[in-house]
Amino acid sequence: MILKTYDLDKKINAKIFLFHGVNDGQKEEIIERKFKPLFGENLFKYFENEIFSDIDSFHNQVRSKSFFEKSKLIIIKDASDKIKNEIEILREKNLDDIKIILISNILDKKSKLRNFFEKEIDLVSIAFYSDNNQTLSAIIKNFFSKKNISISQESINLIVSRANGDRKNLNNELSKIESFLIDKKKITIEEIYVLTNLSENYSINELVDNCLAKNKDKILYIINENSFSIEDTIIIIRTFLIKAKRLIKLNQNMQTHQSIDKAIINFKPPIFWKDKELIKKQIKNWTLDKTYKLIDEINKIELKIKKNSTNSLKILFDFILTTSKTNN
Repeated sequence: MILKTYDLDKKINAKIFLFHGVNDGQKEEIIERKFKPLFGENLFKYFENEIFSDIDSFHNQVRSKSFFEKSKLIIIKDASDKIKNEIEILREKNLDDIKIILISNILDKKSKLRNFFEKEIDLVSIAFYSDNNQTLSAIIKNFFSKKNISISQESINLIVSRANGDRKNLNNELSKIESFLIDKKKITIEEIYVLTNLSENYSINELVDNCLAKNKDKILYIINENSFSIEDTIIIIRTFLIKAKRLIKLNQNMQTHQSIDKAIINFKPPIFWKDKELIKKQIKNWTLDKTYKLIDEINKIELKIKKNSTNSLKILFDFILTTSKTNN
């Protein structure tokens, strides 16, 4: 059965769904908003190739139930025609307490998987297309409206351009802005420019993350391998601020969940798996008290940099090397 995203509520009780198309951000949004509240932590994610590497284990996971798993949501990423036969098998089984969502990129009209889902009345197929600028603008306006913060059309246009037609990119940019807005009631276009420009310089994120993890050798390597400019100093110090505020949220999550792993898993926006070990080191290095003191220091360093622009790189690198000391 073919559905539009806005008709999903009519068939939310279906058991197996196919989400295909380019708009990964909208797929994630719908899963987060429509499905996760129904299942809590009983969420299991697989890539298609993982399933075929141990098909028996996958079927056992689908069938197994524990006291804590009254219902479960199973998400299969990178789904292709190859998985069609397995879906046919699962479809014949009792899936009363289970929902399965297959995530695919673009599937052409000849796709066996797509045709299977579109023709069968008990299966749901939804195509996800690129967002246009009007849709992205509406999301941005709603984001700032909820926070009771006014924003100019010029600023909205800048954020839309950063998203490059992808809601996932937009959500990433808005999450950076949200972290920056803690205890702030307004934001300027200059601040938005700095915050949303971070994706263009991977080395800056890498530098800050390794500083907070106190990986001194890696920090020295990054500094030596990159030619950071005076203009980069503000971007770098603002990145420190954003990531320090993230550490506060992670520490608060850890107090709730009593586990670093659970704190990271439950963090929003999600932390990529490749960054998890680095984030663990950061959490171990920075308690709540230390992080609040770090934020105070970051604010002081930013003022110092603005007043001494010619020496800004020296001021910044001194701060980085001091912050990365293991006895800090």
